[in-house]
Parts: sequence; structure tokens; C-alpha cells
Amino acid sequence: MPRTHGNAGRDATISEDQISEFKEGFSLFDRKGNGTIESSSLGDLLRALGQNPTQAQVRDLVAEADPAGTRVINFDTFLKVLMRPDGFKPAGTYNEFINGFKVFDKENDGCITVGELRSVLTNLGEKLSDSEVDELLKGVEVDKSGKVHYEDFVRMILSS
Repeated sequence: MPRTHGNAGRDATISEDQISEFKEGFSLFDRKGNGTIESSSLGDLLRALGQNPTQAQVRDLVAEADPAGTRVINFDTFLKVLMRPDGFKPAGTYNEFINGFKVFDKENDGCITVGELRSVLTNLGEKLSDSEVDELLKGVEVDKSGKVHYEDFVRMILSS
């Protein structure tokens, strides 16, 4: 059953599947496993879920989600942020995909490991099965160190 949250006379509805996806993304950033994320991770979490907030938007969201300045945000508060009328927007453009992958690009070299790519594809967004991921990865060039250039991957996906 979808959850609704009224705000300014408009209702934002999030399906149970979306809530499950958001929980999975949230748990990836819950480093201590205590049901919270550091407020400084909010922008990265939103980007991992395919959003593309500006730094100013992230600052405003952190101020809204953590008004007491505790520097932590729990899942319910995060969900309220997403349920605002201007909250979660479905991803789909080239830049949105690239920004989502950049979150996992720890070395800032335009690449992520095949394992990270597999994890993203099977756990976040429109989740793919292992066999679907295997099929996708057949057309992907993997370098000697087991990494995929994600810009090439996104171009390949969007062109098919």
C-alpha cells in the first residue's frame, strides 16, 4: 500500500517498491548500521538514487531534515524529504546516470569495478536480475584491473 504525505495541499505518493529501493540505498550509506546516515551524506545518497541536487539544494534539505544540527538523519526523516511535492523525481537522463555512478567512483577516474556496477544494477533503481546483468555486461569493456568506464556504459545503455 502506498504511503501518502500531504504537503501544501498536494499529496506525494511513494510505492512500497520505491520505499524498499530507498531503504536499500539508505542502508548503503548507514555506515554504523544504526539506522541513520550522516547529514553530510544526504547529497551523495540522493545522487546514488539518481537525483541531481545542487549543493545549495542539499544544504537546504539538510537544514530541513536536521534542524537541530545533530548531523544525523534517520530513514523516516529521509523519506519525508523524498515525499515533499518537489521531492523524488524519476531518473533517466545521461547526466543523472553519470552523477549516480560518480558516487561510487572513489578514485574519481570515471571507472567503477564490475562488482560495484553489478551491485548498483541489482540493488538500486530498477533492479535487474543476475541473468539480466550478465547479459548487459556481455557488451561492456572491462579493463585489466576489473573496472568499467561508466560513461561508456551509460552511452551503451541509452543507445539501446
